[in-house]
Amino acid sequence: MSITRRPFGRLPDKRGAYLYTLTNKNGVVAEISDFGATLTRLQVPDRAGRLCDVVCGFDSLAAYMKADGYYGAVVGRFANRIVGGRFTLDRREYILARNDGENHLHGGLCGFSHRLWSAEVLSDDDEPEIRFGYTSPDGEEGYPGTLSVSAAYRLTQDNSLVIGYSAGTDKKTIVNLTNHAYFNLGGQVSTIYSHVLRLDADTYLPTNNRLIPTGEIKSVEGTPFDFREPKPVGRDISAPHPDITAAGGYDHCLNFTKGATAAPQLCGELFCPESGILMELFTDRPCVQLYTANSIRPQIFPFNGNMPQQKHCALCLETQLMPNSINQPGFTDCTLSPGKLFSSTTIYKFSIK
Repeated sequence: MSITRRPFGRLPDKRGAYLYTLTNKNGVVAEISDFGATLTRLQVPDRAGRLCDVVCGFDSLAAYMKADGYYGAVVGRFANRIVGGRFTLDRREYILARNDGENHLHGGLCGFSHRLWSAEVLSDDDEPEIRFGYTSPDGEEGYPGTLSVSAAYRLTQDNSLVIGYSAGTDKKTIVNLTNHAYFNLGGQVSTIYSHVLRLDADTYLPTNNRLIPTGEIKSVEGTPFDFREPKPVGRDISAPHPDITAAGGYDHCLNFTKGATAAPQLCGELFCPESGILMELFTDRPCVQLYTANSIRPQIFPFNGNMPQQKHCALCLETQLMPNSINQPGFTDCTLSPGKLFSSTTIYKFSIK
């Protein structure tokens, strides 16, 4: 069998959470919990042939319930920030939970990242696949409509982790789903400064001091946000640029040159010189939120492998729509109506360089 299941802990209401392990023929291992549809571990071979865990996760459910970084979880109903925790849809105003100062972030006080999802094995062969599902009731965290959402993880024979999202609603609402995995392709490498990143993104969204997009869409030319040619992440992570200074690193939306596409396209790659691991990013989403773990503080519970939590120890590539897009007419359309299906796919493909 290429998928196994084991207990992962209990929620305060006594419901049990489980951990599902997917293994392909090359020995690549992905572990995903039904708590938050969370990717807890992803082991891929390094240049020496040793398995290296390339995501920052925890060994226990208790740690995930205490942590505040959305580590490896599916976030929604709306990923990223909504200014003031409010929006207007068809002339009606909706007030959302405010969990980021005065703003709404990643679904609210108890978003999809902290819900228990159902689990269904779709394939238990050479390319194991499992689908997680959750039904968000009308009014949850302030959102309109009952939303049925799923996130499927598939581990392919070419060492790709494919994440497919879908959602349907019974009332017009807003949707923006992503995975919040923290990547460190060196496993025990303490920071991601030496990681080399390339992104096919020619514009980015400037932000205010609360990291809310100002509404402008600017060229990356001549800024720290220009990753069109590969460069070390650490080169400009402390650059004297107002956006970088406000965030303490990168926490910004970069817009892919291709925009939204009908099928996943190669949009970037991340390389770790220490391990030799290359991760290629394919997506059909128009944007990616680049986040360099600026807000991580040392905690008493370390990551898997006893790796300490610390600032800039990992980075996230959160494929999505533009943040606060419901309040910015010139941004991407994030609305979903009854009878329509939200569908999206992102692929992380691993190899040795």
